[in-house]
Amino acid sequence: MAKKSSYKPQKKLTFIDIVKGNFLNRDEIKVHYKYFLLLFVLMMIMIYSNHLVNKKIEIVNELKEQNEEYKSRNAFAQSRLIKVKMESELGKEMVTDSLLPLENHPHKLLIKLDSTHAKAK
Repeated sequence: MAKKSSYKPQKKLTFIDIVKGNFLNRDEIKVHYKYFLLLFVLMMIMIYSNHLVNKKIEIVNELKEQNEEYKSRNAFAQSRLIKVKMESELGKEMVTDSLLPLENHPHKLLIKLDSTHAKAK
């Protein structure tokens, strides 16, 4: 006795069936569900790894900003240190030359000429 195979032709798969998810109910898909499950797991792993990479990129950008801030602070502190060292060295040189530092700093005189006064000459 030969086995009777019950083959029933299925309707053609359309785009609407794919969007609605009706293709998951087809007999061909039920046979190969393990492969679809594997694809789903791989896609989820890919999405998660991309999420982790984005987090790392944000952290790196924040660290770069902090690094720039610290570099500018360091440059400012070094310039102040150089200025203080120069002042102390000048003070030592003045003492060796028996000069005293000024108590009152000199004033800068600004002379403004009137435009009428300049034309008269």
